[in-house]
Amino acid sequence: MSLNDKLAAALASRDRRAIRRRLPDPAADDGLVDFSTNDYLALSRSPALRARFLRQLAAAPDVLGSGGSRLLVNGRAHAALEARLAAFFRAPAALLFNSGFDANAGLFACVPQPGDALLFDEHIHASVHDGVRASRVDPAARVAFAHNSVPGLRKALGELVAARPALRTGASGVFVAVETLYSMDGTLAPLPEIVDAIDELLPAGNGHLIVDEAHATGIYGPQGRGLVAAYGLEDRVFARLHTFGKALAATGAVLLVTPLVRDYLLNYARPLIYTTALGHANVVAAECSFDALEDGTAQQLATRLLELSRYFLAALRSALATHRVPPALLSLPFHLALPSLALPPSSSSFSSSLALPSSATPIVPVLTPHPRALAAHLRARGLNARAITWPTVPKGADRVRVCLRADHSRADVERLVRAMVEWAQSWPAVEVGAVVQAKL
Repeated sequence: MSLNDKLAAALASRDRRAIRRRLPDPAADDGLVDFSTNDYLALSRSPALRARFLRQLAAAPDVLGSGGSRLLVNGRAHAALEARLAAFFRAPAALLFNSGFDANAGLFACVPQPGDALLFDEHIHASVHDGVRASRVDPAARVAFAHNSVPGLRKALGELVAARPALRTGASGVFVAVETLYSMDGTLAPLPEIVDAIDELLPAGNGHLIVDEAHATGIYGPQGRGLVAAYGLEDRVFARLHTFGKALAATGAVLLVTPLVRDYLLNYARPLIYTTALGHANVVAAECSFDALEDGTAQQLATRLLELSRYFLAALRSALATHRVPPALLSLPFHLALPSLALPPSSSSFSSSLALPSSATPIVPVLTPHPRALAAHLRARGLNARAITWPTVPKGADRVRVCLRADHSRADVERLVRAMVEWAQSWPAVEVGAVVQAKL
């Protein structure tokens, strides 16, 4: 069989299983109310941010390209942004990467040393998995724990420590990887309990927590500095990742680390060493987005966003109950199904400077065994929310993911709720019964 035949057969297999990925039609979303992008604060549509960017771009000494790798060119603008971000996030040092994927892949591939161990939330991003696979850590010491489960973390960590004397003495370390806001489930990590568990089980100080704040940046914490800052845990976290391409409407990412780790990454992180640095226009755009965080613009948008999220959840819960929609056909996940279950772990530990209590997130998964049919129905009603299926999420956890934006109105989300219930009510009763039986 030729290479072309093998590639075509692999794609045909995905077609048969209805999991083949395709790029969206660039014109297909025109005129639709968008519930699919990560532009949570709607900054990509902000006339004020656009005007600020154009002004600063016109005044910038360097605009086009960057000239090469950070190690080869004098990136004055890059260095200035790193210094600003280290101060803004109250971190010892900062290092820019072209994307959050590059940052995670580079960090996890090179920083953990032979003899160390890696623990990661089972829902951690694919970029961490790629970095872990490329690391020098023994595959037997790469362990996933149940999503957001502190008991699961404690169990896995305890077993590693018991089996590896170097972890007990502090001669080797354990790296623990979590996100603060998970992109598929809209769940928030119980950071204080995670930090306490690491400190308790690794009293030699050889536990290193790495926190991916990609989806939380700009939304939570003082000035949008994330959940680590909201909990006041900056000094208890080994490394933090913040990205610019979601709520901040820019491009790139930053790792917040110590000067020693920054220097190590400059020498060993291949996604940084062997690539052209962010273009100067990208640096200007990021500067403008952080202006919006520092001047309070983003905080106002985050407040509106989280209020809208709570309104949407309340409306959807009510509609599903009122119309007796079978949960096996359409439902919210357990952590969002009831208001009392939406409260995050350690909510009382949050800083008063958090935008709003974090029981709300802009990411709301709506579970259904027929995500493509629901997404098609919504599209026909002028609404764009994407179907998410295996292998992006586990088998049996198919969903339509709703991503809210600060510029959505209550009327927009009410329209979305009506369309979802309408779809569920139109589903043939005999097929609803079959779905229910399949779940039993």
